[in-house]
Amino acid sequence: MGEKRKIVVTSALPYANGDIHIGHLVEYIQTDFWVRFQKMRGNECVYVCADDTHGTPIMIRARKEGITPEELIARSHAEHLKDFTDFQIKFDNYYTTNSPENKELSEQIYKAAEAKGYITRKTTPQLYCEKCKMFLPDRFVKGVCPKCGAPDQYGDSCDKCGATYGAEELGSPKCTTCGATPVVKDSEHLYWELEPQHDYLEKWIPDHTTSDVSNKLLEWFKEPLRGWCISRDAPYFGFEIPGCKDKYFYVWVDAPVGYIASLKNAGKFEMWNDPNVELYHFIGKDIIRFHCLFWPGMLNSAGFKGPTKVFVHGFLTVNGEKMSKSKGTFVSARTYLDNLPPEALRYYYAAKLGGTTDDIDLNLADFVQRVNSDLVGKITNIASRGGQMLQKKLGGRLGTMDEEGRALVEKCVAAGETIARHFEDRRFNQAVVEICRLADAANEYFDKREPWKTVKTDEETTRTTLTAALNAFRIIAIYLKPVLPAYADKAMKLFGECEWTWASAGEPKENCALGEYEYLASRVDMKQVEAMVEAAKVKPGESGEVSHESRASKNKREEKEVSGEVAPLKSEIAFPDFEKLDLRIGVVESCETVPKSSKLLKFVLDAGSLGKRTIFSGIRQAYPEPDKLVGKEVVFVANLAPRKMSVGVSEGMILFAGEPGVNGGVLSPSSDAGAGVAAT
Repeated sequence: MGEKRKIVVTSALPYANGDIHIGHLVEYIQTDFWVRFQKMRGNECVYVCADDTHGTPIMIRARKEGITPEELIARSHAEHLKDFTDFQIKFDNYYTTNSPENKELSEQIYKAAEAKGYITRKTTPQLYCEKCKMFLPDRFVKGVCPKCGAPDQYGDSCDKCGATYGAEELGSPKCTTCGATPVVKDSEHLYWELEPQHDYLEKWIPDHTTSDVSNKLLEWFKEPLRGWCISRDAPYFGFEIPGCKDKYFYVWVDAPVGYIASLKNAGKFEMWNDPNVELYHFIGKDIIRFHCLFWPGMLNSAGFKGPTKVFVHGFLTVNGEKMSKSKGTFVSARTYLDNLPPEALRYYYAAKLGGTTDDIDLNLADFVQRVNSDLVGKITNIASRGGQMLQKKLGGRLGTMDEEGRALVEKCVAAGETIARHFEDRRFNQAVVEICRLADAANEYFDKREPWKTVKTDEETTRTTLTAALNAFRIIAIYLKPVLPAYADKAMKLFGECEWTWASAGEPKENCALGEYEYLASRVDMKQVEAMVEAAKVKPGESGEVSHESRASKNKREEKEVSGEVAPLKSEIAFPDFEKLDLRIGVVESCETVPKSSKLLKFVLDAGSLGKRTIFSGIRQAYPEPDKLVGKEVVFVANLAPRKMSVGVSEGMILFAGEPGVNGGVLSPSSDAGAGVAAT
């Protein structure tokens, strides 16, 4: 495994003004997978995070509840940490941005930028509520869209036409807090100019992000970079800017500094700038601009090291749709835990996450089926059948494996490095595929040897069979430990062990006592899911729909919009023509470019009972790194007649939505895109 690595890992800071929900958990659970894996490999890996505690929403909510902002964020911190802990997410330090360490570091970074001339001042018009006696942030004012005339739109963008604008441009504006009509007042604000670091950032971005992320960000570098406003007027809950009375750091200034502050609070501050330490951020795609443009610029201004890599993931949909309170699919972490075990969601997310920016879908019926069939019926079944039989019939003692059993166990051990590569690359779904294959092999071995029969006539042959099956399960449980830590702890106890590292898979257990079998995993009943959905449904009068975007949506107007032409419809087909299509799901085993072709990718799919399928698809422009598709489930036309091409025979058609290279992607069971087909 080579020299041990030193790693610092962060997840985006959850805002203290709301509950943790299952959409948030996509990020924290996958980060936890990766951190636990690194620790099992023997690497020094420190996972830090914190509550993001500043901003107007915190101040307003505390005022409404009749408490101080400090009391509000303390309560939120306790609730968030309990949710994370109960989901088996283990931080090395979970802190707060409202801390002395964060204040000191934020001021240090700001002063360094100021000394270099990166901070400028500009007077801008803003909406001011004379009743609330405060300037109104974009999301605290609503009015008529200046572009399309739609009423009841927020002060940054229109949900109807998608236009972005300044809040002062709204027609008939109203303060969302008190309903009063605000007035326009000029206010001087501080801007952090990024153009002086244009060349540095243009080089930094592609070296530290994936190609799809960097391609989007680099569109802004075709012209001078605009500065971003880093100040907010009093009253504001946050850190006052040094030398600027009644001006406070905009929350996005001190929030990312919270990563370093949390590390400092943990006594590990020296790791951040250590050239031998790797730094990784896990974030959602809605906050790319802050983490991949502003943040590295801030760090570079003050002589701090930037992240080694920024890992970006997609959003969560439920049953193929945006999470909805009215449908009961906007589920808080606590509502989930009141109805279902955390292991089930951790396992399901692992089975869906492929290390890309693609959205993932929590299909509730598939969730029940996959947890029950794979985790319980396939994996846990090995330990349940083997462990209980050994204890009840054979005195609970493992024996020695024979040649066939040892071959099974060696196969499991040999898969370890492949599974480790998938974990390292965050292809958790592919790791789960490999683990399930090992479970299939162990179950086939078990069924072939029929220990339930041999135990009546030949106890030692049965003991030999169960020893191999249980050793195979033990290895599988080791590989699952980053995903299911509490489950793995129970399995460790079964084998009388105190700790597992990744290398433990190569240490078979023979001729020793097996511990008492403890129930490892429970089946999920659809009634539990239905109860969760019912509990999560919106109360009368509340808003039903939920946007995935965080406070980053306030800054849409700063983004450069990219438009594309819509391709005309092809001629209509009759429904019977569509019925002829046999659409199947396949797992991408390999995907590579085709030499001498600028358009084609060569896919090899695992199509289940249909076997392997080789398909050539003209979507190369959409996937400059085709190996990132490995492990992804895709939809393909299975009954298309094979087509002989100059590069080989294509045995199907990959379905693709959108225009290759622009805004499309292959269709998968989790896709919520429209229909489209890439020519093969």
